[in-house]
Amino acid sequence: MAESETGDKAGQASVKTALRVIEIMEIYAREGRSLTLTELAKLLGAPMSSCLGLIRTLASLGYLYETGRRQGYYPTSRLLSIAQRISRNDPLLERVQPVLESLRDATGETVIFGKLQDDGRVLYLEVRESQNPVRYIATPGELRDVHINSIGRAILGAMPGPARDAVLAKVSFQPRTERTVASRAVLEQDIAQWQQQGWYPNFGESFPDLGAIAVPVDIGGVVYGMSVAGPIHRVESSVGSIVDALRSGQASLGG
Repeated sequence: MAESETGDKAGQASVKTALRVIEIMEIYAREGRSLTLTELAKLLGAPMSSCLGLIRTLASLGYLYETGRRQGYYPTSRLLSIAQRISRNDPLLERVQPVLESLRDATGETVIFGKLQDDGRVLYLEVRESQNPVRYIATPGELRDVHINSIGRAILGAMPGPARDAVLAKVSFQPRTERTVASRAVLEQDIAQWQQQGWYPNFGESFPDLGAIAVPVDIGGVVYGMSVAGPIHRVESSVGSIVDALRSGQASLGG
């Protein structure tokens, strides 16, 4: 029993350390500047001693460098280099990326590819942003609520009934905007309609000015979602052409 408890505590400490490292990188991405140890500890909400150990380790591994004596630390390009190598070798995204780029060019809007996580949230796997100065901005790794996200709705619509029921049972239908779907019963009625038309919208339900349309994509027996998103007035006025472009991309990916 004692050995088991010790192992559990060690595992929890390792998970916490891993989360801290990720949080540090996200802080740098948000702040966009060199940060002193004191600033990092404050932004991280961690004791100075714990932060010092993490910073020294990351610096020794080449992920951070000291910008000047007592001036703070900043990430090197090592993490970027590793991420680019990982991305280049992803067989799924290698297949999907040309389709996303073609879809972006055809619609002039931001295109997103994502999947449903085990926790019931949508994970953005890849994004191709619009070149329009006024556009929807998203990044890979972002998480969204399944019931008010067009990709989430597309995946829900492609699921067998029992699996969809299990996901929706965990959803809290709290309003995000005046247009947010009010209940599970209403959403289920909408999903039945969207299944018939073959595409799934989100018009101002997650963010007031956001419009998005998605379709499900089956790749190797796994259902993903692909969406076109942008300012709601542009998306709503271009539903026909956006749906045609999405269906073309859907067909080219085999789903």
